[in-house]
Amino acid sequence: MMRTFISLDMPEKVKGEIRKIQEQLPEFFGKKTELENLHLTLKFLGEIDEQKIKLVKEKLKEIKFNKFEAEIDLIGVFSEKFVRIVWLHLKGAEELQKKIDGKLKGLFEPEKRFMSHLTIARIKSVRDKELFLEKLEEIKFLEIKFNVDCFKLKKSTLTKEKAVYEVLEEYKSSDF
Repeated sequence: MMRTFISLDMPEKVKGEIRKIQEQLPEFFGKKTELENLHLTLKFLGEIDEQKIKLVKEKLKEIKFNKFEAEIDLIGVFSEKFVRIVWLHLKGAEELQKKIDGKLKGLFEPEKRFMSHLTIARIKSVRDKELFLEKLEEIKFLEIKFNVDCFKLKKSTLTKEKAVYEVLEEYKSSDF
């Protein structure tokens, strides 16, 4: 059994911009996402066996998509009541996510509420929640745009220090 997901990886220049945003985060107890692990999860598949992985690989090969532009445009948290995740919103990947959901219909439940985001920090606690949220709102960054020409099927291994990701298959755009 393998813990798997489908993702968009961030180009190096985008990772550099995200690092600048991470450096502006207000003080918190927890950890920032490692640059090599920054990605947008298009679909989390969970623990699946080799046979299902083969099926997923075949279905994903059928997806046709053209290169498109994505944009990181907002910073936020899921819940202001329980601040646990700081994310960046990524605009532009919704159509690709729907195609993936469509191809995997019957194998996996479609996403009920896909929220296109990159987790940039996992929060255990903050000294002053209101101040943290206020400082988070003050973070400004120039629009971060980049071209997407592939997505990946990945395996995730959780270790004590961090998640380790391994690419199982890469899928290129039709106009690559």
